[in-house]
Amino acid sequence: MAQKRVALVTGAGTGIGKAAALALLEDGYHVALVGRRAELLEKTAAESGASERAMVLPADITRPENVRAIFARVKDSWGRLDVLFNNAGMGAPAVPMEDLPIETWRAVVRMMKAQDPQGGRIINNGSISAHTPRPNSIAYTATKHAVTGLTKCVSLDGRKHDIACGQIDIGNAATEMTERMTKGVPQANGSTMVEPRMDVRHVGSAVLYMAKLPLDANVQFMTIMAAKMPFVGRG
Repeated sequence: MAQKRVALVTGAGTGIGKAAALALLEDGYHVALVGRRAELLEKTAAESGASERAMVLPADITRPENVRAIFARVKDSWGRLDVLFNNAGMGAPAVPMEDLPIETWRAVVRMMKAQDPQGGRIINNGSISAHTPRPNSIAYTATKHAVTGLTKCVSLDGRKHDIACGQIDIGNAATEMTERMTKGVPQANGSTMVEPRMDVRHVGSAVLYMAKLPLDANVQFMTIMAAKMPFVGRG
């Protein structure tokens, strides 16, 4: 009997998190759907057509007690965790919340180290801004550069425990968060320009590809973006 594959997706009720969760469920994963709004998580589960493999876990992942409860529930129900997609966050121009609370790292690494077979995969949601900033985005850009550092450190320190860690940097996926792109956003040359977007389902497919690799292979960094969006030099 094939081993059950278990994934956890934060921010699974909307946008990129929802697309990733749907892709994983379609591929046969058992998926824990984590987010603040239960009704949106329930919609994701229903839309997947595989609600029997979806676990709805409404929670605020900035609260350590919620994080502990999430991982305890996954372990009690499914026995292990193979993939964490660390996705939840808020985009510019809002002040970004902490994308990767320390309790999340402690809980997932502890669980992956202890399970048998040992190991798993952590996929962090970075950003194009983890490489090249937008104008007037100092807080958001700084946090996304920090995610890159965390990705590298977990990738390095996780090797001996068969914990692989990679980062997906996403540019202009069509979600509510990027709706403002369709009305024009500031550019580095001082102009305002409408930017192209891509179907968010492509991001879900990319996350699934990263997730399904054997633990002796890893996508360290992947950039997936609308082909004609400004990126290199933001021009």
